[in-house]
Amino acid sequence: MNTYLSVLKKTVLFSGVKENEIEAMLSCLQMRRQSCKKGEYVLNHGQRWDNILILIKGKLHIQQDDYWGKRSIIAGINPGEMFGESYAAPESGVLMNDVMAVEDSEVFFFNVKKIITVCSSACKFHTIVVQNLFFSLSEQNRKLVQKMSYLSKRTTREKLIAYLSDEAKYQNTGTVSLPFNRQELANFLSVERSAMSNELSKMRDEGLITFHKNHFTLL
Repeated sequence: MNTYLSVLKKTVLFSGVKENEIEAMLSCLQMRRQSCKKGEYVLNHGQRWDNILILIKGKLHIQQDDYWGKRSIIAGINPGEMFGESYAAPESGVLMNDVMAVEDSEVFFFNVKKIITVCSSACKFHTIVVQNLFFSLSEQNRKLVQKMSYLSKRTTREKLIAYLSDEAKYQNTGTVSLPFNRQELANFLSVERSAMSNELSKMRDEGLITFHKNHFTLL
């Protein structure tokens, strides 16, 4: 449990809360734990949802498949990140996307109603968690706006340049490691993989970038 507590302490939800305080809250927030194998669906589109998921280890994708099986990756979830806060409001509806494990993963679920309802003792650290939930919603909204800016670009090259540029700024280096393989990157940017690969090759030949697998250097 100590390993899990150290991960939870680094999450946005429990930022500023001590490990012993987190441990005291776990039963109060009706925490439950689940192991997921690679390729397993953790959550399904259309499912009713009243929890917040925090990934402890592994990797998840928030994704959407259309009727013909074409997949779009909305975002990735890495250890310490969470999903579900957008459904915290009453009558927020069913899940709009699937969540799949792309590696063997360990997740914690927390009852969102228990989070937003401060207990009778009104402990200070519970109040901090409620504030953190609001901050997380703000950050999710920022990421959504950021992705919309990629998808609004007209060409595959413009989408690639916008995304790689933002990653270079975020990672504070001209050499970046992307959280996606080539097919996943195409799904994330909503482009055809072959067209994207051709464009990457052209950009490399023009001296704009170099790359190896998911490692890119902006020149």
